[in-house]
Amino acid sequence: MSSHPTPCGRAALRSAAPVEWSRAAAPIAYPDAVAQMEARAASIAAGEAGEQVWLLQHPALYTAGTSAKAHDLVDPDRFPVFASGRGGQYTYHGPGQRVAYLMLDLRTRGRDLRCYVSGVEQVVIDTLAHFGVEGGRRDGRVGVWVDMPDGSEAKIAAIGVRVRRWVSFHGLSINVAPDLDHFGGIVPCGIAEHGVTSLAALGVEADMDAVDAALRSSFEAVFGPTA
Repeated sequence: MSSHPTPCGRAALRSAAPVEWSRAAAPIAYPDAVAQMEARAASIAAGEAGEQVWLLQHPALYTAGTSAKAHDLVDPDRFPVFASGRGGQYTYHGPGQRVAYLMLDLRTRGRDLRCYVSGVEQVVIDTLAHFGVEGGRRDGRVGVWVDMPDGSEAKIAAIGVRVRRWVSFHGLSINVAPDLDHFGGIVPCGIAEHGVTSLAALGVEADMDAVDAALRSSFEAVFGPTA
């Protein structure tokens, strides 16, 4: 088990320029979100737009990352399935899950992908800590994990990123209060031997506004100010 801080030091990831912090009021269809995210990332790379964190929810769906294996899609007819350019394998998105797409200019944040991913993990770990939940990294497994009362481990947050021209997109998802049965149509992130959990399943009654406030504070501690 590993829950150490970012290996590169937070100073490498910070920027003095505020990042636009945006929240979608209604669920966003996955193809629409990807199109908007990729357009913003391209504009950032071209120097035509500033960085952005975009918080949203999706309708129930599965996404297949660049390493997805066909046999991990257990029930292909359950929800729509979308190919995704992010790293990783199959992931579920749906109501009750906070998705954060991070469009950041890594040219001003150290140009270190490993450091960036660890910084995103730290944001999630710090967010969970706001609610008394101890999340951590696990060697060889992407995402953020928690120890369950029965001694098992469960994944509470997924991380999948992509970088183009040193601008990041895609990002993270935190299970706030989704229907955990919906994860049954896939092998989440290709890991069959561990379960999936949420803040609600752990007995934490936190609404999305509270999670967003904690997420923003945690993001600012690692990456710098937002506006």
